[in-house]
Parts: sequence; C-alpha cells; structure tokens
Amino acid sequence: MGSVTEPAPGESGPPEPADGSTPVERDTRGDRGFFGQPRSLANIFGVEMWERFSFYGMQGILLIYLYYSAADGGLGMDQTAAAGIVGAYGGGVYLSTILGAWLADRLLGSERVLFSSAIVIMAGHIALALLPGFVGVGVGLVLVAFGSGGLKANATSVVGTLYSEHDPRRDAGFSIFYLGINLGAFLGPILTGLLASTLGFHWGFGLAAVGMAIGLVQYSFGRKRLPAVASTVPNPLPRDRIGLVIAIAAAAVVAVAVLVLTGAITATNLVTWVIMGTIAAAIAYFAVILVSRRIEVVERRRVLGFIPLFIASVAFWSLYQQQFTVLTIYSDEQLNRDLFGWEMPVSWVQSINPIFIIILSGVFAAIWTKLGDRQPSTPIKFALGTAIMGVAFLLFIPFAGGAANSTPLLAIIGILFVFTVAELLLSPVGLSVTTKLAPKVFHTQMVALFFLSVALGTAISGRLAEFYSSQNEVVYFGVLGGIAIVLGLALAVGSRGVLKLMSGVR
Repeated sequence: MGSVTEPAPGESGPPEPADGSTPVERDTRGDRGFFGQPRSLANIFGVEMWERFSFYGMQGILLIYLYYSAADGGLGMDQTAAAGIVGAYGGGVYLSTILGAWLADRLLGSERVLFSSAIVIMAGHIALALLPGFVGVGVGLVLVAFGSGGLKANATSVVGTLYSEHDPRRDAGFSIFYLGINLGAFLGPILTGLLASTLGFHWGFGLAAVGMAIGLVQYSFGRKRLPAVASTVPNPLPRDRIGLVIAIAAAAVVAVAVLVLTGAITATNLVTWVIMGTIAAAIAYFAVILVSRRIEVVERRRVLGFIPLFIASVAFWSLYQQQFTVLTIYSDEQLNRDLFGWEMPVSWVQSINPIFIIILSGVFAAIWTKLGDRQPSTPIKFALGTAIMGVAFLLFIPFAGGAANSTPLLAIIGILFVFTVAELLLSPVGLSVTTKLAPKVFHTQMVALFFLSVALGTAISGRLAEFYSSQNEVVYFGVLGGIAIVLGLALAVGSRGVLKLMSGVR
C-alpha cells in the first residue's frame, strides 16, 4: 500500500493516529449515526474510499499507458523506462507523506492538509485525463504523488480524533475505515481498466478524477462536524521561521527544475534519483535520532533494534510493489486473461489482492487475539513475511518460458494469495511496532522512517523491473525470491538479538 496512515499497499490493518498523539479525551459515545460510529466517520470513510479508488484505478492502467504504442492509445515508451517511472512515482508518494505530516504538525493541522490534498489529487487526475502526452503524465503524477502523500499522512489522524482514548468503538471504527480503503482499491482497477480497454486510457484517468471529486464533495459536507482537535496544529512553526521555510522550498523546486532542464534527471534515471534521495533521508533520520541527547539509553537501543526490521521492510516492499510493475507486464504478456471468450483488462489483476485483504485481515486478527502472548514476536513476523514474499516469487518459476498468455489466471490468484499472507505478517505489524519503538520526542520521525522503508522498497521495485523480461523469468524470480528467503531466515536466526535491543517490546 504511507506521518502515519494505513499501512499501504494492500492497505492492511487499522493504523495509529498520524502524529502518534492520544486523542483528546471527550465524550463522543452519544454520536452513533454511522453504523454505531460517529457520523463524521462516514465522510472520512468516503473520501478515503474514493481516494483509493482513484489511486489504484489510475495506477492499474498507468504502466501499460506508458509503454503501449500510439496505435493502442499509449505513449510508446520503452518498457523498462516506463516501469522505472512507475516505481519512482510510487516511491514519491510515500516520500511525500513526510511533507504531509510536517505541514499538519507545523502549519495547517491534519484536517486542512487532508482537504487540500484531496483537491490536489483530483487536479492530478484531471491533468492525466485532459493534458496530452508526457505533459499530462508529468503534471498529473507530480500532483497525485504530493496529494496522496498528504492525504495518506492525515486521514487516519483525523479518524483518531473522533474517539476518546478509551472509547470501546475505536477499533471497530478503524476497521470500518479500513474496509473503505479496500473497497476503493478493489473497485478502482476494475472500472478504470474497463473504460481504458473500451474507450481509451484518458477515459480511465477521467473516471479516477470523477471518483476523487465524489469523495471530495461528500467530505466537504461533513467538515463542520469534525472535532476542533482535527484542525489543531500540534507544534506550530514560529512566525519568524516561515520565511526561511518558504525560501528552502523554493530553492528545492529551483534545484529540481535545473536538474531536469540540464538533463541530469531524465525519465530513465528518475527512479535512481528517488532511491538515492530516500536512502539519504533514511540515513539522516536515523542519525538525528541516534545522536540526540534527548533520548534515553533504552530508547536508543530500541532504535538500533528497528534497523534490521527496516532492512527487512525494504526487501519486502521491493518485491511486493512489483504488482504495479513486473506483475502488470506479466499480466499483459504472459497471463491468460480469457474469460469465456472475453479478454479481461490487464488492470483487473490489481483487484485480486484487496479481496484477499478484506477476507484474511479478520482471520489474522482473530489468530493473533487467540494466541495472545503466545503469538510470534515482531522480528519473527517480519522474517516470515519477507521469506513468504520470496516464496511467492518462486511460485512464478513453474510457468516460466511458456507461450504468450499461457499462465492460468488461477495460478496468479494463488500467487497473490501468498502475497497477501506475507503482507499481513509484515505491513500491519510494521506501523504498530514503529510506534512502540519510537522515542517519545521522535515519534513522528520514527513513523516517517517506516514510510521511508516503503518508499525505498517501492522505488527499488521500479529499478528491479528494468531487469525483467519474459526470456529471463527463471533467473529473475529465482534470484529475487531466494534473496528474500535468505534475508527472512537471517532475521529469524538473529531475532533473539533484535528482541534484546527492542528492550521489552515484542
């Protein structure tokens, strides 16, 4: 599936408030206008559902739009370069959650950033639908990336403000919110893919814009009912520093523009720039936290214990996020999409994972609840998630080297089932353990580190896709799957040491 928000890609599991804060204690239990939940949950549920509809709907057709020929309505890009752009864009979404969280914490508050971000997202989809060629792609993806990052960073925080700390409806409310996320992720690729395959790609992008507009309109009607704390700025930026921040932002924009205009940043190397930028940001975050004099010895040990989990998370997302790069190419070229004489759109494969998430998330929650203190520790869950993700890649090998469109649809459904099991072992757990390991004075920064692992893994998935072809599938899936399994086993072997560093956090 990405400041805190729902664990992204696959969007699995109810998350924590975005700034890590405890909601203001107040009596909200009398408001039961939405399935026993506060009425405002319906509005946030709606905007998040339609945002996921537009996000996954657009992403489901983006790659094939980039590399399909002009005769087929596409832009005719080189396939590997197109995959790199999709990976860079995905990484950019998660990088921008940091900006969205900062804006909420220092300048605007979560609710205002959420509302503004929804407008930016809609504008991005409109650009993709109406602006021609690469101009539309450039403008559209930049706007959607920044807007999605801002919305992802704050929607969950706003949900958290609807409940007092001890409101027994809290977990159920997040579960309903999470259901909306996955409904949008399920429906988006189906409907946009259907329009793209029948009327053209720009109609698909247009439908994504319409979906976001619907979410924005219904949300705007309920803004006044939200509690005041949703608009509170937790750590206001001093007025005398606003000018400096504006100057830094302007300098960054100018620097990027110069790099693009001089040819230093191109479509083919964009993903490499995103990877390097994300690594630099992660190192900087770890360094700032670890050398700080404001954290205690135990807190520093816990941050060190998070490093192996961060590495495993990067490895996991670098494989998992290939649903939007390699798996899209695979579905286009290798998958048999014939359904009783009708060819299923490529993007429909992206709707399989949300179905499994909806079904299995409750199963996993019940398992962990039943096991209680006997459930596996967090490092073991991370190890299992990473290793099982590697196994999912190995499952492609029996179908390697087949004729075009020869892989049975049932095989991909089975492989994506394994994807989902791996995701549910790592994604919901990742955000939870991050908030537990975070030093008190660096709560948001630690959460940002988790999203940086998603950003880095997503960008790497785009880079790795450049090495994929139907001729080297055995090597590609075998090597990457094997590396993930080895990393998972290494983490499992070292889990006792990691737990020792985690100092009481399991």
